[in-house]
Amino acid sequence: MDLSGAESAFAEATHTVEPRMSAIRVGSGDVPVLSTPWMIALMENTSKELLQPYLPRGFTSVGTHVDVSHTAPVAIGSLVRIESRVLEVRGGTLTFQVRASHLGVEVGFGTHRRSVLNTERFLAGLKKGTS
Repeated sequence: MDLSGAESAFAEATHTVEPRMSAIRVGSGDVPVLSTPWMIALMENTSKELLQPYLPRGFTSVGTHVDVSHTAPVAIGSLVRIESRVLEVRGGTLTFQVRASHLGVEVGFGTHRRSVLNTERFLAGLKKGTS
């Protein structure tokens, strides 16, 4: 499978921070701000969506590694912008540079890795207990 067309691909998405995304609601903290788990989920989702057009039919990608720093708070009701850029394509594994910002100020950054797989084969392996 040739994923070289995805090299240097870029995507961005903007989200309103909802109460369900708060550190309080997720249980990762005691303040009403965007939780680190939700920030990472938004980064992963943006990367997944960026990669999707480059995948052959019947294939998907799964997150395999995250190395992210959450450097500043974002209040509930605020907008957070997520950016993802493909840094490297190595076989069926892609590494993304990810960034979160609020009003132009970086609030999170790092790298994320995804592996491409055949969806049907993956799900069949789960049913057998041998993913």
